[in-house]
Amino acid sequence: MVEATVTVHNEVGLHARPAAAFVKEAQRFQADISITNVTRGGDAANAKSIVQIFKAAVAQGHEVLIRADGDDARTAVETLVALIEADFGGHQ
Repeated sequence: MVEATVTVHNEVGLHARPAAAFVKEAQRFQADISITNVTRGGDAANAKSIVQIFKAAVAQGHEVLIRADGDDARTAVETLVALIEADFGGHQ
């Protein structure tokens, strides 16, 4: 299992277009990937499910924990962290 913690700086958090970009990227990987809103607490959400991402209620400034398990787990986590750090490629 590979994991990393990152802060979401996007003004809408992980909602609408940023969430769609995150899920689309997560679906490229074979690994099981979850995201947990560390700031708010709660259960881990399936990073490949837009509905579960919305339920995680990640707002601007929230810290999230991304975990992946599988053959491409390291690449998945690194890619998703980079996406968040790049402000979702300008998706708002």
